[in-house]
Order: sequence, then structure tokens, then C-alpha cells
Amino acid sequence: MRPTRSTYLWSLGLGVLLLCVLPTVSWRWIHATTVVNVEQKALLDRLAQAQVVYLAETHDSQADHKAQLTIVQALYKRQPQLAIAMEMFQRPFQEPINRYLAGEITEAQLQKETEYRQRWGFDWEFYAPVLRFAKQHQLPVIALNTPTEVTKQVSRKGLESLTPADQTFIPPLAEIDVSNTAYRQKLKDIYEQFHPGHASEDGFDRFFAAQVLWDETMAEKIAQTVDQQPEQLVVVLAGKGHIEQGYGIPDRVVRRLQPRPQEFRQYSVYLNPMDEARQIVNPPAADFFWDNSGS
Repeated sequence: MRPTRSTYLWSLGLGVLLLCVLPTVSWRWIHATTVVNVEQKALLDRLAQAQVVYLAETHDSQADHKAQLTIVQALYKRQPQLAIAMEMFQRPFQEPINRYLAGEITEAQLQKETEYRQRWGFDWEFYAPVLRFAKQHQLPVIALNTPTEVTKQVSRKGLESLTPADQTFIPPLAEIDVSNTAYRQKLKDIYEQFHPGHASEDGFDRFFAAQVLWDETMAEKIAQTVDQQPEQLVVVLAGKGHIEQGYGIPDRVVRRLQPRPQEFRQYSVYLNPMDEARQIVNPPAADFFWDNSGS
């Protein structure tokens, strides 16, 4: 099923919006089928040489999750030192993920102990196959996301309202960079669609700060993982809005890892893009497109 216009907007950071109201590579088009074809194999070979690969999803797209599993499995064959970093889990809940991977708790217990249904809520079976693959092969799974309570607090009262306790699982506030004007305008266009005619600048500032905090929290954890395990490939599952054009997570990971003694490579793969994404330029939506709509 192709995502609708509304789910496309969701992928551009609207998780935060709903809380408010309640290196350059060649540009290629990849056609996926049920069997990985020659062109895809060449792409996968290239991705396997990176330190970080982003698989940009629309959260309720079954096709995107099918593609994620295919790519994770293929990359593991090429690079067994692989970790899976997931927006879908919040950073305070790393311990139950580790216990699940060790076989100490069941999937049902994992959902309960990570408060998955309350904090993420999309169909568990979208992500379960990747988690089962990680458990089978003893691959690390990394919880990336900001705690919901903190995101809500920022979206309602701003970064300055956070207490020291609120800041336990996020980067230092001095590292929250809201200076990207292109990213700000992209999110403002979306924000105004949901607040037609009465969007306040202060309200948008808080929304933007919450979105950037979300990005920076995930970028910090990815950068820490690369620093600690530089030979490992980190595959990131996150919404398209956090990856598109590099503005959300990727550029912030690069910033956090500079300077490095060795070359750092990361690539973004935009799964099953709609026409809007294909038309984005300067910079493009992602380094690569992956389309399995015909599979």
C-alpha cells in the first residue's frame, strides 16, 4: 500500500506536532523485487562499507518495513558486525531490549517493559521481524528516542523549562542546534497546515525545538555507538522526516563525529518515496531510493 498524503506528512516529523496539539553520493533509483536484483546487490555492497546506514520509513507503511527487513538481512550477510538503532524505542528502556535479546523475556514482556504501545503504538508486527532477526543473530538493538515526557514538555513550554532530571536521557542543551533555517522552514510549512490562520511564532518555536531535540538525542546515541564500535555498521530505522535531506539526524551525527582520524561514511536510503520526495533537490531527499511497490 502506498502511503497517503497524510502519512507522508506524518513522516516529516509530525510525531512531535501531534504531541504539541495533544557526504554526497550518486542519485539513483532502486527498484526492489522479492528477489534482490543486480543493481540492488551493488547498492548493498556499497552500503555495507559505511559506518551508518539510515532506512527512512513512513511508520505505517508495510512496504517500508518489508524493505527494512530485506536490507538488514542483506547487510548482515556482508557485514556481520551490525547493530540496529531504532527510533521506536526510547532511551530509558535499553535494559529490557537487552534482556529480550538475551532470551530473558518474551516479546510480550518487551512490549510491556518498554511501554511500546503507549510510547510508539504502531503495529508491533511492523518491527517484530527485525527484532527477531537481531535476537537470532545476537545483534545489538539500540534505543534512540527521547522520552515522551521530555518531548511534550519542550513542545509546550520550551527547552528552558527542562529540569536536570528531564535532561538525563538527552544531550546537553548547549548541543541542541536550531540554526538550520532550511529545516526550520520545511517544518514551519507543515506546522502551518495543522494551524491554519492562527499559528503563533512562539508555538512554532517550541514545536521546532522539540523536533530538533528528538533529532539531536538520536544523533548523539548513534555518534556514541560509532565512537565505541568504529568497525561496526549501524543501521538506523527512523521516520523519513528525521532523515530527509540530512537535516534531522544525519547532519547532526556528522557534526558530532568531526574531526575523526579516519573517513566517516554514512548513507541514507529513502524507502518507497512518493512523488514529493522524488522532486526534492539541493539537497536531495536521500542518497538512494528503494522502491518495492511491485513486490
